Amino acid sequence: MRVTTKGQVTIPLNVRESMGILPAETEINFRQDEQGRWYIEKSIEKNQVTDKPVSRFRTAHKTAKLTLSTEEIMALTRGGL
Repeated sequence: MRVTTKGQVTIPLNVRESMGILPAETEINFRQDEQGRWYIEKSIEKNQVTDKPVSRFRTAHKTAKLTLSTEEIMALTRGGL
């Protein structure tokens, strides 16, 4: 893996999926063990500044249910239905 000039790396998709890391939603930590090895771990979903649970609005999109088909949504946007 190559590090950018800004110190950034891309976490491979299969790693993000297996760890449940979501863009712009998941905080991660780096931890070093006694032998000096580094590990990446997903943070508990708490606000890192206030140490309070993440707002329910931050994760509300995960509970939405799709009730309209794509065709019905397109018809609504075009003034149909």
